[in-house]
Amino acid sequence: MKIEELYETVRDLRRDLHRIPEISFELPLTSAYVRERLLEYGYEPISVAGTGWIAVHPGKRQEAVAFRADMDALEVTEDTGGGFSSLHAGRMHACGHDGHMALLLGFAKYLKTLGPLEKTVVLVFQPAEESPGGARIIMETGILQGFHVENIYGIHLYPGLPEGILGLARGPLMARSGEFDILVEGVSSHAGQPQLGTDALLAATQIITGIQNIISRYLDPLEPVVVNIGTLHAGEARNIVAGKAFMKGTIRTFDDGIYLRVKENLGKICEGVEKISGAKVSLSIRDFYPPVINDPQMVENIMAVLPSEAYQILKPLMLSEDFSFYQKEFRGVFMMLGTGNPDRGWTHPLHSRHFNFDEKVLLRGIEVYSEILQVEKIWCP
Repeated sequence: MKIEELYETVRDLRRDLHRIPEISFELPLTSAYVRERLLEYGYEPISVAGTGWIAVHPGKRQEAVAFRADMDALEVTEDTGGGFSSLHAGRMHACGHDGHMALLLGFAKYLKTLGPLEKTVVLVFQPAEESPGGARIIMETGILQGFHVENIYGIHLYPGLPEGILGLARGPLMARSGEFDILVEGVSSHAGQPQLGTDALLAATQIITGIQNIISRYLDPLEPVVVNIGTLHAGEARNIVAGKAFMKGTIRTFDDGIYLRVKENLGKICEGVEKISGAKVSLSIRDFYPPVINDPQMVENIMAVLPSEAYQILKPLMLSEDFSFYQKEFRGVFMMLGTGNPDRGWTHPLHSRHFNFDEKVLLRGIEVYSEILQVEKIWCP
């Protein structure tokens, strides 16, 4: 089978999945759809992480190479104007996971048309990439280790690159991430008698100002790090001193030492504001995903079979990905596949309600995976 013959297949797969976006591990419709397609293509899907699936194409040898697609969507209200928009209000495949599944399913169908494979190929359909990290759950089951996986590959659609261009990085590609919540509990009072209250909103703004100083004054300015407050909810009315404030934020960096210093400084800032303001400040930090660090030699091997105009070398991105949990045990490469198309207005970033792409780019992803089969000496035409 020629890969271009899969266009209608991957187009229909992507659009079917785009209509039924689901969240985290709660993917009954998505999971059932993926299972049905795998059965149709001649696989015997193995359940993993509740709603995920493992599909195995046996080879002559025990060693295995894995390819992964994530399955979950986001709580985003779609505004693409497409004829196949989300049927689930307030939910959308705004990060391209519908495309990732369609790509891997198309690759699964393509594999069945090849001759005998030298190594086993393991296809991983993983839930909960956005949160809380389905890759970690899969790794904890030991199922991939049981299939003797040695190397693993993944592709992510990326509007920051021109359509069809592959983004590669030797080494660090995506940052380590953490999440934090800060609850500030003061005492509400009438705005005309502020001395009778303790202003939680004012204390919250002092914390936010202090957090900005972490990067500008306490860390090396040449080291990449992001500390962002994404939400702040406080107060009840314009004439009431706020009795409570709650904020959520994220930490992104590549360096474990810097990550720990940011956590330490967050704690000191919260303690200091609590003493000065009189409000009670509670800080909760969750270590989220490790950094995505590609195996340099594997990247070099991919570059060796691609024409120079087919790829770009990327600077490290301050995005995060739970693909990193696989890389903690296996050699791995995570790649970005460009979807940017200014002529069609498809330049909106990941997680945007306007995010969209041409399904033809998924064929390029299957071509890359086919070339990796040759790099890994799994199959040669």
